[in-house]
Amino acid sequence: MAAFYNQRAVLHPAHPLTPQRVHMRERFIARLKAEGRHAVLEIGSGPGLDALKFVQAGIHYTGVDLSEEHVRLATARGLNVSVASARNLPFADGAFPALWTMSTLLHIPNSDIDDVVRELVRVTAPGAPIAVGLWSGDDVEVINPEDKIQPPRFFSRRSDAALRRIFGRHGEIEEFVTWPEGTGAESGPGAGHWTQHYQFLVLRTPPPEPN
Repeated sequence: MAAFYNQRAVLHPAHPLTPQRVHMRERFIARLKAEGRHAVLEIGSGPGLDALKFVQAGIHYTGVDLSEEHVRLATARGLNVSVASARNLPFADGAFPALWTMSTLLHIPNSDIDDVVRELVRVTAPGAPIAVGLWSGDDVEVINPEDKIQPPRFFSRRSDAALRRIFGRHGEIEEFVTWPEGTGAESGPGAGHWTQHYQFLVLRTPPPEPN
């Protein structure tokens, strides 16, 4: 996956987001401010498009990405981003009051997704919001045949019902929104014409246990 995105970062560094994605990011920023949450961790920072908006909103930003080239582009913008995997995050338990991850967890197979979500929950504080965006599908796992860059990407395309089941095992789903989105600007080259819609959810991690 890192090899694919290292190449794409060089070939296609600009990735404008769709209006719906921008809207959901602004709503999440408003949520953080309303709850007095002043920091966020992003999993899959890319070149830092969302990161810049968090920083401009006065939210302390930390990001990780598998791609060294994405990290290079993001750090060149003055962003706090490092190379790391969602499977093993280099942060203490409960280190962040919020988490944001867009179009990243669809690269995690169903056999590993619960472990990864547990890792996201581990590094966020009890009662924290975790925002997740994914491209939907008919519960299929494939190597994307449309990718021109080699090696091609792995996709796990999950139905709305499957996604609700997975994340519902790890907290309370406070928000679940979908909208049509296929090979538009946000998707980038080789996203796949078989995308059904984009899925956005906010998972609230379990509250602290009473003493």
